[in-house]
Amino acid sequence: MAYKTVLVHIDESARSDFRVKIAAEIAKADNAHLLGTAVTGVSRFIYQDGNISASDPNLTIHLNFLKERAERAVANFNKLVQETGVSSYESAIANDEAGGGIGLQARYSDLVVIGQTNRDEPSPSVLPDFPEYLVMNSGRPVLIVPYTGDFTTVGKRPLISWDASREATRALTDAIPLLKQAELVQVAIFNPKATPDAHGDQPGADIALYLARHGIKVEVSVHKTSTDIGNALLSLSNDLDSDMLVMGGYGHSRFREMIMGGVTRTILESMTVPVLMSH
Repeated sequence: MAYKTVLVHIDESARSDFRVKIAAEIAKADNAHLLGTAVTGVSRFIYQDGNISASDPNLTIHLNFLKERAERAVANFNKLVQETGVSSYESAIANDEAGGGIGLQARYSDLVVIGQTNRDEPSPSVLPDFPEYLVMNSGRPVLIVPYTGDFTTVGKRPLISWDASREATRALTDAIPLLKQAELVQVAIFNPKATPDAHGDQPGADIALYLARHGIKVEVSVHKTSTDIGNALLSLSNDLDSDMLVMGGYGHSRFREMIMGGVTRTILESMTVPVLMSH
C-alpha cells in the first residue's frame, strides 16, 4: 500500500510553499505523482454577484484578477517542485472555489495536502470552512498543515488518536503509507471505560497488533481525562514531541455548513502539528 497520487492545494498564501515541500517529500518517499492545483474562485464570485451581466466591465476586471492569482501560484509551484527533485508532477487551475475544485480532484488522489484556515489571511477563492468541507466530502485522507510553526519532519513520530470508531479506523488505515516510514508510532486512547465494548479487556492491544503486522513500530498509552479531549490530545502531542496527528474527522453537513464534533473542531482551530484526518 502506497500513495501514488498526492494532491496539494497551492495559492499565494504565506504557507503555500511549506505545504508544497511537505507534499513533495511524501510524494518522493512513495515515488508518487504530485499534483499542485490552484483555484480561481470564479464560481464563488459569480454566485455571490449573480446580478452582474456579462457586459459589466467590473466582471472582466475581477475575473482577470482571480485568474492571475492562480497563474502566479502555478508558476511558483512549478519552480519550487523542480528544486525538490520530484520525478513526476503537474499543475492545474480549477475555475471553482477551493472546496469544489480541490474536492473534485481529490476523488482521483490518494492523499490531499491543504492548509489550516487562517482568518487573518482571507482569500477570495477559499471559504473559511475549507478543511472541514474537504474532510467531510472528499472521501480521501486530508493532511492539514498549520498556518504557524515550523516542522523539520512530518510523520516520523506520529500520534494516533484511537477510539475504535469507524472514522478513526478509516484515518489510521489511510495513514499506513506514512506510518510504515515512521521511527515510532504512538497510539493514544482516552477514557476507554466510556466505551468498553469498543476496546475490550486490554485497550489498545488489538490496534497495536494490527499495526505490528504491517511492520510498524508502535507504543500504546491509555489516558484518563476529565477535560476536553481535543486539548488533552494537543498537550500529549507536545509532550511526546509528535510531528503529526492522525485522527478521525467527526461531523456532518447541513447544506454548505459543516457541523463538526467538539474534538475535531478543537483540533482544526488549535492544531500545532500537521493533522491527517479522514471521515
